[in-house]
Amino acid sequence: MNPSRDRASEARARMVDAQLRRRDIRDPRVLAAFGTVPREAFVPARERAAAYEDHPLPIGAGQTISQPYIAARMTELLHVAPGERVLEVGTGSGYQAAILAELGCRVTSIELDPGLAQGAREQLQRMGYADRVEVRQGDGSVGDPDGAPWDGILVAAGAPSIPDALREQLGDGRRMVIPVGTRREQELLVVERHGNEWIEHSDGPCVFVPLLGEAGWEA
Repeated sequence: MNPSRDRASEARARMVDAQLRRRDIRDPRVLAAFGTVPREAFVPARERAAAYEDHPLPIGAGQTISQPYIAARMTELLHVAPGERVLEVGTGSGYQAAILAELGCRVTSIELDPGLAQGAREQLQRMGYADRVEVRQGDGSVGDPDGAPWDGILVAAGAPSIPDALREQLGDGRRMVIPVGTRREQELLVVERHGNEWIEHSDGPCVFVPLLGEAGWEA
């Protein structure tokens, strides 16, 4: 037996029950993924004792790993199925990409910071997700037109507006989940494409680090 691993498993199960299920995260696949992926593996060693607490945690380079509930809500809102191709903007530690991979998605994740991109790539490889997740370093605010159309787009940073490039790269009938607002607070928007029309609705207020890049905020 590994007492440390057992404690982490117990903390993960409590997180799923108290922070996700009791806040109406209902998709059983999403709940199972969050109950499987070890969040403590995606935070710095100094933060591991707090890995399953109900708030974001710093991961370096001015970035954070999202609060578990927010990550779960974004995942649920995306409505993706096994085998579908997802573009993630803002890899961070790689935790959200691991969740999407656990759901059976094929993920292309773009991270602006080279150190975070490399760290996430190595951690995802160590955990066996390398065949389902490709981490690239670059400006995710302009997306990846070569891979379009995407079955889903998840943006893990707050944008001043919805980037036109990401709208155009979204597949017909598919969803993008993106925080939009100021540098300090945003609304979590769900954008669904129907031909040349994009239907938007807000899922409520949220707070993310700024989306930096050509179609985001200036560094």
